[in-house]
Amino acid sequence: MNDTTTREIVTLQSHILAQQAKNPQSTGTLSWILSALSISAKVIADHVRRARLADVLGKAGAENVQGEEQQKLDVISNDVLMRVLGGREGVAIVASEENEEPVIIRSDTEGEQRYCVLFDPLDGSSNLDVCGSVGTIFSILRYDRRAASPEESLLQPGDVQVAAGYILYGPSTVFCLSMGEGVDMFVLDISVGAFLRVEQGLRIPTASKNYSVNEGNRLGFPEGYQRYLDWAQQNGYSSRYAGAMVADVHRTLLKGGVFMYPPTVKAPNGKLRLMYEANPMAMLIEQAGGKALAGRADDGSEQRILALQPKDIHERCPVVLGSPDEVDHVTRHL
Repeated sequence: MNDTTTREIVTLQSHILAQQAKNPQSTGTLSWILSALSISAKVIADHVRRARLADVLGKAGAENVQGEEQQKLDVISNDVLMRVLGGREGVAIVASEENEEPVIIRSDTEGEQRYCVLFDPLDGSSNLDVCGSVGTIFSILRYDRRAASPEESLLQPGDVQVAAGYILYGPSTVFCLSMGEGVDMFVLDISVGAFLRVEQGLRIPTASKNYSVNEGNRLGFPEGYQRYLDWAQQNGYSSRYAGAMVADVHRTLLKGGVFMYPPTVKAPNGKLRLMYEANPMAMLIEQAGGKALAGRADDGSEQRILALQPKDIHERCPVVLGSPDEVDHVTRHL
């Protein structure tokens, strides 16, 4: 039986400290920030579990900066992350998908290493009303003292992320993390109140005949994506779509396949946010041996998500990520 009585017990905290010990130059600041994300995840997971009982389902009666109606738990989750991260000394800037402007926590950073934390507080929140899976996505960047303004310090390509991950609130609360040396997975054991490591060095399957996309938008997809879907359906592929990026990418990471959010007639630049969703997920997928693309560039070359230079913190981009063979099948049709 594979439980806490028979396997090595490694908590998220001890895993982070072990990674920190590998770097003699480490100050422990990043460890404190990841600890804050762990605490936030436990608080949000509790709110999600009790959402119906606590009457915090449904719309909050306001829109976020994207013009999308906020759910009550969007607001609660955003507030939890803001408050917990704001109390960490090493955080210079916090940016949320729900807020129009980043929040500058500390701009006086002379002589100290500080970080910028970006997050989508509750991805897929419309699933809550039907007890579907939702999640938190986060990205951590080094604060750039050379930037002309604190806000400009955020506009860094995904290749330079220090860490990235997501928390999936489903039948279990799962914390997937990459600090640039592979992907590790932890599950919250509520009996001991800690995230325990269940997988180390996750590798995505090279191929798997599954695709994940909102086919309700199919008629608005560019022709290349429609050609791919015709090909996939003619070759025995299965469709899997949960309506929450965290849930869909988590399944893709473990089982293989491809997750897509193409451009559409209504959203020609795609719908997903580069810095809050695409970059952190692309880092995890690449660290696990997969591919993560924003389609093809004008010259026909593959366009890695992590190589994109952001121009705005709420910029959007198309997303095609997953098993390397499956991503190749998509891009050859584009």
